[in-house]
Amino acid sequence: MAELHQAPTSLCCCRKSLPDSGGRCSGDLARPSAGLGLESQRCPLVDVASASNFRSFQLCHFHLDLRLNFAVKEMSGWLVLDLVPVQPGVCSLILDSHPSLLIHSIDCKVPGAGQQEPVSLTYRVDPFTDYGSSLSISLPTAAVKPGRAVQITVRYTTTDGPAIWWLDSELTCGQVRPLVFTQGHSVCNRSFFPCFDTPAVKSTYTATVRVPDGVTVLMSASRSSYSKQDRVFQFSMEFPVPSYLVALVAGELQHVDVGPRSRLWAEPCLLSCAVKKLGGSVERWLGVAEDLFGPYLWGRCDIVFLPPSFPIVAMENPCLTFIIASILESSEFLLIDVIHEIAHGWFGNAVTNATWEEMWLSEGLATYAQRRITTEAYGEPFTCLETVVRLDALHRQLRLLGDSNPVSRLQVKFESGVNPSTLMNLFTYEKGFCFVSYLSEISGDVRRFDCFLRDYISEFKFKSVVAQDLIDYFLSYFPELKDAAVAKREGLEFERWLSGCGPPLYEPDLSAGGALIGPVQDLCDLWRNADPPDLEALATFDLSTWSTFQIVLFLDRMLDHSPLLHSVMASLSDSYSSLFDGLNAEVQIRWLQMVVRNSFYPDLPRVRAFLHKHTSRMYTVPLYEDLVAGVMKCVAVEIFYQTQRRLHPNLRRTLQQILFQTSSTNQNGSALPPSSGSTPPQEPTAAVATASPGGATGTTATIALRDVNVSA
Repeated sequence: MAELHQAPTSLCCCRKSLPDSGGRCSGDLARPSAGLGLESQRCPLVDVASASNFRSFQLCHFHLDLRLNFAVKEMSGWLVLDLVPVQPGVCSLILDSHPSLLIHSIDCKVPGAGQQEPVSLTYRVDPFTDYGSSLSISLPTAAVKPGRAVQITVRYTTTDGPAIWWLDSELTCGQVRPLVFTQGHSVCNRSFFPCFDTPAVKSTYTATVRVPDGVTVLMSASRSSYSKQDRVFQFSMEFPVPSYLVALVAGELQHVDVGPRSRLWAEPCLLSCAVKKLGGSVERWLGVAEDLFGPYLWGRCDIVFLPPSFPIVAMENPCLTFIIASILESSEFLLIDVIHEIAHGWFGNAVTNATWEEMWLSEGLATYAQRRITTEAYGEPFTCLETVVRLDALHRQLRLLGDSNPVSRLQVKFESGVNPSTLMNLFTYEKGFCFVSYLSEISGDVRRFDCFLRDYISEFKFKSVVAQDLIDYFLSYFPELKDAAVAKREGLEFERWLSGCGPPLYEPDLSAGGALIGPVQDLCDLWRNADPPDLEALATFDLSTWSTFQIVLFLDRMLDHSPLLHSVMASLSDSYSSLFDGLNAEVQIRWLQMVVRNSFYPDLPRVRAFLHKHTSRMYTVPLYEDLVAGVMKCVAVEIFYQTQRRLHPNLRRTLQQILFQTSSTNQNGSALPPSSGSTPPQEPTAAVATASPGGATGTTATIALRDVNVSA
């Protein structure tokens, strides 16, 4: 690949000087109302990713009753929807579904209407997109009237859908019992249960789950109970959530309480490590977040660590965060990922983006909140260092994609049929973060902006919003900014922020991290500007004392300048490879990508050992992409055939596509030669983000997509 030149390393990234503003905190003046008079002027909300007619009904509650069958990898049972029609003349209910759902029957009851038996309903399933279908249910016109409650029961069985991941015991950490988990973000849960699969709709839910003996079930619910005699778990989510935040995991799971409202769950072989790594930190981080953004609304804040087959790093399911166990070996990345998911308790879960075209309302705000928490808990230098790593990755993607690429917009408009998951990228997180940082800057004081966010959550909690809701509330909260027309400030217009392509219009001042970031850049310059570098000068840099983020930043910036001379790679290997062997996978994968991209064969055994050890998507896909892009494809194929039986079938299919430019598998999911004509269904939850330019972004894969399924 062509050499990528590092941008000048000015630590202060502000693009323009910003005037102070006399913002206020809650209590100075009456908090503005969310009723800003613009609601009637807006077009009705449209979600092109949903086939449902969700605007025709109010979903009050739903109940799931499921039996898990590990032997045949099926969930069977029924769904009960409590609905109230809100429009006259509604003659059908249209739900999002998926071809993998087998619908057995649908019936209807009207509570309080004297109806003795439920009425059987006719239905049909129609194609919608490659990620779902529509389930159209004909309703009895005499019984369905605006304002009158109706109860719909759908009996169904799940098969091999994108939301449900069945793991044979060999794919679990303990390799004793099988495990199953669900992953609903963004539009996968329509293969878990028929629903209004849109973030615009929230409701409470309950669930009954029946399992074999020895299996523990967890769900993203605020309350739970278990009948050992009947092997039945009961769950209740008393706060309204969108469909994508309904999650389930079942397997051999144990727990340790690490705080008054937090519990760590994992397979027995992982639990002590998880407790050692996190301990009482969860409660500490929750307390910091509450001081900044107001009360934690969800009651429980539990975490479950899942096997390496979990397709993403973490997922912010309310009350029960899912995290991949692979991240446990990197304490700093674990810290950031857990805090990011905690931040979603306010931004994303309590207040949710109403459409997938504005995912930055969740991820950008959560990233800002995460960094406010780390600043309070660990100091500004640490936060600045982590931010520089992420913003470096953002600009790396921009150099590869170009400033005019539409995926760099915060408001990404997409046509029907486009999977929203393909829109998850660094811009959603980091450009969104920069816009929120800009709002904080023009508010005049970070503490006042904390107060604004606290009141924003209070105003919109358990609702779904669009960007205009946030902007209107911001301008009403700071009327002097509205009077100063900051939304139309030349070069920094809010509309340009939201719909413009390219880099952020403003980046926060990160000079507070100079003591941590400066030595990293000095070492990069030393390696790039001399061949060989001065050994005496190198001796002044002791990487064994550096943090993970410092080493990651060093390797990322050296990767930007690959290919390197063979003599430079040899010196780098002599200096650091033994050190890197003893560090975590976040460091190792970056060094090994340097090895691959520079065709440095002496360290190839380290690549083999790494890919034999690690079977998670975030550590395999980037290396395979680099191996195939260079001259080592034969090595990649050899490693794949040696390890494929330990890979989840979904990951196996992804790697086949990378290696053979085909999705061919046999009936059992094992690899076929590329000449085979068989074509399996498209991998459900393993697509690469639209903004991910192949192997070149492998170094940022776990940064860009740390808590989303693209499908994650």
